[in-house]
Amino acid sequence: VQLQASGGGLVQAGGSLSLSCVASGLPFSSYVMAWFRQAPGRQREFVGAIRGSGGNAYYADSVKGRFTLSGDSVENMVYLRMNGLRPEDTAVYYCAARRGLVIHYITSSYNYWGQGTLVTVSS
Repeated sequence: VQLQASGGGLVQAGGSLSLSCVASGLPFSSYVMAWFRQAPGRQREFVGAIRGSGGNAYYADSVKGRFTLSGDSVENMVYLRMNGLRPEDTAVYYCAARRGLVIHYITSSYNYWGQGTLVTVSS
């Protein structure tokens, strides 16, 4: 199983950025796909999740209304569109996958992780 995240970069506050994650080696529709992030000196935290089979996405309160998560079960990809970025969104963003269809919000519930992509928001 491999998760490959991409799309990070430097953006000014208020700007937008899109992240992508391609999953290989797993039955995408049988997994929950999620994004987490980890800022320097802080624990990794949940950003959002969606079932590979489709349906609603679930978000952390801190990003609700600004971030949009979507999936493509044909291409085995999950996307995170981030609008209205703030300096506090600066972090390494990780793509993760969890077997099953139950949405979980903690890191230990996820079976596979991508390598992370850095998002830096300048003020």
